[in-house]
Amino acid sequence: MRIAMTTDSYLPSPGGVVTAVVNAKKALEANGHEVIVIAPDPGKEELREEGTVYFPAWECRPYPGYYVPIFPSNKMQIIRDLDVDLIHSQGQLIMGMRGLVVSRSLNLPFVVSFNTMMTEALKYYSPFNLDSKVTENMIWFYFRTLLHNADAVITLTDAIGEELRRRAPRIKRLETIPVGIDTDHFNPVVDASALRQALGLEGKRAVVHVGRMSYEKNIDLVVRAMAHTDEDVVLVLVGSGPAENKLRGLVRSMGIQDRVVFTGYVPLEELRRYYAAADASVIASKFETQGLVVNEAMACGLPVAAIGYRALKEAVSHGHNGFLFEDYPRSCAEAMHACLDAPRSMRDNARRTAERYSIDANTERLISLYEYAIESRSNRCKGSYYRRLQNIYNSISLR
Repeated sequence: MRIAMTTDSYLPSPGGVVTAVVNAKKALEANGHEVIVIAPDPGKEELREEGTVYFPAWECRPYPGYYVPIFPSNKMQIIRDLDVDLIHSQGQLIMGMRGLVVSRSLNLPFVVSFNTMMTEALKYYSPFNLDSKVTENMIWFYFRTLLHNADAVITLTDAIGEELRRRAPRIKRLETIPVGIDTDHFNPVVDASALRQALGLEGKRAVVHVGRMSYEKNIDLVVRAMAHTDEDVVLVLVGSGPAENKLRGLVRSMGIQDRVVFTGYVPLEELRRYYAAADASVIASKFETQGLVVNEAMACGLPVAAIGYRALKEAVSHGHNGFLFEDYPRSCAEAMHACLDAPRSMRDNARRTAERYSIDANTERLISLYEYAIESRSNRCKGSYYRRLQNIYNSISLR
């Protein structure tokens, strides 16, 4: 198959959607398929990737490092000329709608992945001062248009799938296919002793948080939880983003600069060393549709302390591969301590959980869904063609 994959964010931007695109492209090409990524232009030649189709975009001021393809463009014709068998949108915003428009005009199968719970992020970054309920209703009106017109919709977890069924009841087919992770790359035997020394973690117990430092990620809860942990516990914050300065200020105000390490942005290929340097992982975001970093941490044999909400509650089984906590600092601290004190069996359970999210297993399901979407669109086209012939026949017969 020849697949056009549209996305609202791509390299060099960080994040789960970017990882989803990169992993899917790599896995599909390893299975003999061709993938053309269609993404917003990062603006500089050295940031562009050969073979990727870029739409003119501007950098989002409230969210540095992300690019919004709002400009008119003739690149739509380029998509038409790619001669693809299917369009898969990993983005739900501008590139998602552009993918849908092209699929409708060319009568191509259209698959969309629901990767981001955008309704919960927009309140932090929207330039418009609208009532939150009004904003949410507007976004879901748009989402329903996108989802109802897709031949198939991919949800990353059953928890999000149930919400989509309530919100968009006319979805033609909804399939749970998590983003696959490279369980060979992320593994428990990576040597990170040098990194532990460089980060000042010797003789300490380290809890790692990996992800964009954005407001919707609820990272301040994790920082506040440090006030309720033992003195030998260190929090390692891996990533960067618009909330970083605020988090640094919170750390200073709490007087825990010696117990919180900010690493800055870390490339995807280096992340496994940071997991390996830690003894446990933590995530407090209610925003996740899967929580890819949870699967990566578990693949490295780390038990995970996670807020008991939506997708994270599905990934983390309390007392089996990690511990769930409630939305307040002391509960988070208790879960982190429980992970740090976890027996070896819990680390083995975490690894086994991650293996269910391997790239190979999920790629087979993705290819199968593509084949369904192509056949489904073909059958609908045939049905429409025969209905038109029948209408013509009926009109002639009535004369």
